[in-house]
Amino acid sequence: MHIENKNKKYIYILEVTKWISIIGLVLTSIIGNYLYRDYNVFARGMVIFIIITTVAYIASTTKIGKLIVIFGNDSRIELRKVVWPTYRDGLNTTLIVIGVTIVISLLLWGLDTILVHLISFSLRL
Repeated sequence: MHIENKNKKYIYILEVTKWISIIGLVLTSIIGNYLYRDYNVFARGMVIFIIITTVAYIASTTKIGKLIVIFGNDSRIELRKVVWPTYRDGLNTTLIVIGVTIVISLLLWGLDTILVHLISFSLRL
């Protein structure tokens, strides 16, 4: 029991350390990009790319990062199963939505006009 609690504490400290390093690296890239804005854009971009790659690697080794990677893989698998509509189906659906929107907006405009006239008539009485 004692070894298991010690192991959990070690894992917790390791997770916290990883997240602190992630936050530190992101802040370093933001502040560094601001402070060294006069330097070559390509060089700054390469440094930021290296930092972001390092952050992504460290984040993927955390408990939450592993769950995000699993979610991404599952999403990609589900995305392959989707039957995408054809161009014609997409166009037809878009035209239907536009038509219904125009009809409903005209109905609401007419109802609004009628109500404004009724209210103004009743206020004149």
